Amino acid sequence: MQSCESSGDSADDPLSRGLRRRGQPRVVVIGAGLAGLAAARALLEQGFTDVTVLEASSHIGGRVQSVKLGHATFELGATWIHGSHGNPIYQLAEANGLLEETTDGERSVGRISLYSKNGVACYLTNRGRRIPKDVVEEFSDLYNEVYNLTQEFFRNGKPVNAESQNSVGVFTREKVRNRIRDDPDDTEATKRLKLAMIQQYLKVESCESSSHSIDEVSLSAFGEWTEIPGAHHIIPSGFMRVVELLAKGIPPHVIQLGKPVRCIHWDQASARPRGPEIEPRGEGDHNHDAGEGGQSGENPQQGRWDEDEQWPVVVECEDCEVIPADHVIVTVSLGVLKRQYTSFFRPCLPTEKVAAIHRLGIGTTDKIFLEFEEPFWGPECNSLQFVWEDEAESCTLTYPPELWYRKICGFDVLYPPERYGHVLSGWICGEEALVMERCDDEAVAEICTEMLRQFTGNPNIPKPRRILRSAWGSNPYFRGSYSYTQVGSSGADVEKLAKPLPYTESSKTAHGSSTKQQPGHLLSSKCPEQSLDPSRGSIKPMQVLFSGEATHRKYYSTTHGALLSGQREAARLIEMYRDLFQQGP
Repeated sequence: MQSCESSGDSADDPLSRGLRRRGQPRVVVIGAGLAGLAAARALLEQGFTDVTVLEASSHIGGRVQSVKLGHATFELGATWIHGSHGNPIYQLAEANGLLEETTDGERSVGRISLYSKNGVACYLTNRGRRIPKDVVEEFSDLYNEVYNLTQEFFRNGKPVNAESQNSVGVFTREKVRNRIRDDPDDTEATKRLKLAMIQQYLKVESCESSSHSIDEVSLSAFGEWTEIPGAHHIIPSGFMRVVELLAKGIPPHVIQLGKPVRCIHWDQASARPRGPEIEPRGEGDHNHDAGEGGQSGENPQQGRWDEDEQWPVVVECEDCEVIPADHVIVTVSLGVLKRQYTSFFRPCLPTEKVAAIHRLGIGTTDKIFLEFEEPFWGPECNSLQFVWEDEAESCTLTYPPELWYRKICGFDVLYPPERYGHVLSGWICGEEALVMERCDDEAVAEICTEMLRQFTGNPNIPKPRRILRSAWGSNPYFRGSYSYTQVGSSGADVEKLAKPLPYTESSKTAHGSSTKQQPGHLLSSKCPEQSLDPSRGSIKPMQVLFSGEATHRKYYSTTHGALLSGQREAARLIEMYRDLFQQGP
């Protein structure tokens, strides 16, 4: 791990002089989701006092969003604690009595319904027929055998053949189809049903991976994602309780809500603010004597920039406040990085990090909750799965906008009804989810009701009394649900995304080559290789750090991956300043 000796031993190093005078490194964390809160809490627990968390939205939690309706809590975002053995989210929830076990066994390969341990999934066709239980079980066994094969390419170094296009979906669809067609015991009618079920299962996988289509998920990298052993759990009182427990160790004034960031100006050791509109935050430990909204209290230096200071990073907020810092931990989603990386960082990001942002994938998985006065499903039913019989030969999971509803893979029954009432939770992903997000509640409720009538064969199903749904794709602070390894990407891209800036290698090939000044920007936009000029003295290491679920190589897409990534980046800084804190005041 990089130490700070290179900038701390030189009496002539202005960065070190400033740090010694201030006594504390200043760390700004962008984002108050699980990663940001975990990073801030870890730093504060280790003696860092000059820490600020900037959250763009009006609430903490990020992609955890628990909504209370009546006596029940519904999760628009993170829902399950996946696995218990060594899972820090599980440990935090268990220690505070928040858990309820929701699945049996050590693994849940099928992942059709995790709301209830009891009951069966009802597979229904668009002709209003229920697929026989024995056909469902036979198909499920076959599908799971092939699914297990997808793990072998990464774990066993198995080569990927050209026919699969390195796609989980293409490989799975063809393997399952061939086995169904070659089965001498099934009738042609049964084969047609099983072939149609492939698309339904792949829609579920697409929702699980938060891809537009499982066809876009890399086969060679698929097995690197690691499932933590142990049962899955939900938190009846809301996943937000975990967020609140994390935030409990953080003084309220550390977190500033409604504080979106416009740009991170890094490698600014020689930069000076220009223009009267710049009002940088005052020097000193701004975590003490804070007033409302997380702003510093009386400080004789507030509102001016110490002329002797050289700050390596400057955070420019949307409200025009400029916050100088020693380090910034960026926890924004991969979706935001894809949309804003060109304007969000000055100077430009290294080319290999930009390439990783492009190669890795993030999509939208949305939920549609429908509440009914009375259940129209039987007590043994834990989910309603939609199988379109005319998709038996389909090779795509993409639909025209007017047929967006075909991407809904099914509805889970929320259990127990004593807690939730009579509620179904539908799943939809990809571009079709974005179309759904643009529809109003009335239109979505109407379409879902018509689908339920069609697939159950019951024309008397009433419209739901209430609808609640997520909209992660169109939310400007997320631009998607969670990440996946897209075809063409690998775990190495996750590592590149997580790599702190500036790079320690003196390699210009790792950086962008453009040195053109960007018009209209507050501070210097010189590209990073110019920081290697020895006349500027030592370079402050780890100016910009990256965390969030998309930066965890084994646990991307999970809440525990997000939390661990925040702790990882905090650990880098804790190690960097270990000698400073051991010396004491």
